[in-house]
Amino acid sequence: MNPVRTFLRKPVAVVAFVFLTVTVLACVFASKLAPFDPIAQDLGSANSLPTAEHPLGADTLGRDLLSRLLYGGQVTLSGALIAVLVFTVLGLTLGMIAGYVRGLIDVVLTKVVEVLFAVPVIIILLVVLSVFSQNLVVAMVTLGVLGFGGLFRVVRATTIAAAGELYVKAARASGLRHGAILWRHILPNLWGPVIVQVSLFAASAVLVESGLAFLGFSVKAPDPSWGSMISEASQALSRYPWLLVPPGATIALVVLCLGLIGDGVRDAIAREGRSRGRSVGAITIPDRDVPAASRSALLSVRNLSVGFGRGNDTTVVVRNVNFDVKRGEALGIVGESGSGKTVTARALIGLLGDGGRPLGGSITFDGSELGTLGKSALARLRGSGIGLIPQEPMNTLDPVFTIGSQLREVIRRHDKTPGRATHERAVELLELVGLPDPETVLRKYPHELSGGMAQRIGIALALAGRPKLLIADEPTTALDVTVQQQILDLLVELRARFGMALVLVTHDWGVLADVCDRAVVMYAGEVVEEATVVDLYERPLHPYTRALIAANPHGAEPGVPLPSIPGQVPAPVAWPAGCHFASRCPLALDACREAPIAMAHPEHDRRSRCIRIDALEEAS
Repeated sequence: MNPVRTFLRKPVAVVAFVFLTVTVLACVFASKLAPFDPIAQDLGSANSLPTAEHPLGADTLGRDLLSRLLYGGQVTLSGALIAVLVFTVLGLTLGMIAGYVRGLIDVVLTKVVEVLFAVPVIIILLVVLSVFSQNLVVAMVTLGVLGFGGLFRVVRATTIAAAGELYVKAARASGLRHGAILWRHILPNLWGPVIVQVSLFAASAVLVESGLAFLGFSVKAPDPSWGSMISEASQALSRYPWLLVPPGATIALVVLCLGLIGDGVRDAIAREGRSRGRSVGAITIPDRDVPAASRSALLSVRNLSVGFGRGNDTTVVVRNVNFDVKRGEALGIVGESGSGKTVTARALIGLLGDGGRPLGGSITFDGSELGTLGKSALARLRGSGIGLIPQEPMNTLDPVFTIGSQLREVIRRHDKTPGRATHERAVELLELVGLPDPETVLRKYPHELSGGMAQRIGIALALAGRPKLLIADEPTTALDVTVQQQILDLLVELRARFGMALVLVTHDWGVLADVCDRAVVMYAGEVVEEATVVDLYERPLHPYTRALIAANPHGAEPGVPLPSIPGQVPAPVAWPAGCHFASRCPLALDACREAPIAMAHPEHDRRSRCIRIDALEEAS
């Protein structure tokens, strides 16, 4: 349902909005609507109750209360507006920067906000008014500066959560600039909490301005403001209490309406959204005979180590990974959950998430060392040089926008084409990934798609920049068998059609056999074996590879229990000093546990991190 329609179904919020709109417009057009000059005196009508001539009565000097209320609203509401604008701009902008960039900027801004929370606002405002000769504009700007911390905290927290969503990571993988991501994918998630915070602050600003006017720090008599009208009423309260009713009731109703409108808009937006290790720092253990980066390969990874954390609290999760991907080749990365497959794949395009960073090694893509590229150059590479198909396609699509909007956004980023050409390219991509009736699909929202359709959309987004290398992270997760095979056939077809190289992350040996030419087997953050897929199946040269293949359900015999690997993959903080697989390996010796095992090269184009290859082959 459209959020506007949802809001209109809340009668209390609608009434509040209508009242506030009428009040604001009446104050804006006071010169045309007010029946009298706000400072014109008529002593004959002094202290009168509401009459036909004076609809809200007159004050002690016979000045029309309605006229003074309308003109006074210009002062009060304009002062509140100034404070709200400063509050919103500072809170929204700095909160998004702190939550998205993090690091030192986040720390500094957070400390500044904490200091502002400790400042006594009213005292500072009185000092400012004394220094600047009762300048209301300066006072309300100061109020906005002192008060933006509340919005900053909400925006920062929401931005941190939104930046961790898979659809934001997918947008970064597609090569979108940070500004575009903030504007298109982070900001829409902020509207609900921002509107609530702004409406509450606006109510506070009205009260603060009225309080300052009551104390005589706003406009000078006889010019009116709502606060000064209350001050005048207080002096004649015992004789003429009606004077307090028009300005007091107006202030109370405006403050109440601001809160009701904020709640109504928030609920409408929310409902719309629902409907649609061991700490070892940077120390690495060099492999024996690490090859130089291949000049003929499209991608060369050498001694790549990845950690999470900062300083001495860094935990290594991937260590000394080496492999090449040739042009047009399909390489599989296979292993159990927790082996480091996805971290390795995401390290290739610099999308490791909060706290993740390369600790050593190099990644060379198409002749360029990625570690030497700046953030902007690496962002340009994403999508155009290297595309990513994320693991959970439904979560990588922004639920706020249609498929067409998200696909055209990525296309414009890479092709810089006009509107019609962008739309035609979007249709072409949907046809390319086998989606019927592309025009209808482009108008759909993510929640209207099946899992298979969402995965095809994810592939279309990855292809939008015409990448030379495609990284597919568990592309058939959570899909039924029939759809899985269709997605795999599509990847094979696209690879053959466009000559793309492919890195496929999987734990499924059947998927590996269907799609890949070669594979690297990972265990507990290390590559333990590398060979062609055929060689791995026919003659594995590492005990872990052999155990994985033996446990593969594709080769199971009916009625015969599948063999399993005892134990679990050790956590990075519990990696042993020697072979990481030793505690689960039936062939392990004391020598396997004493020191790190270097990568051996028993045959051409084969590698194995094992010192018991001969015993393994004898036991086969």
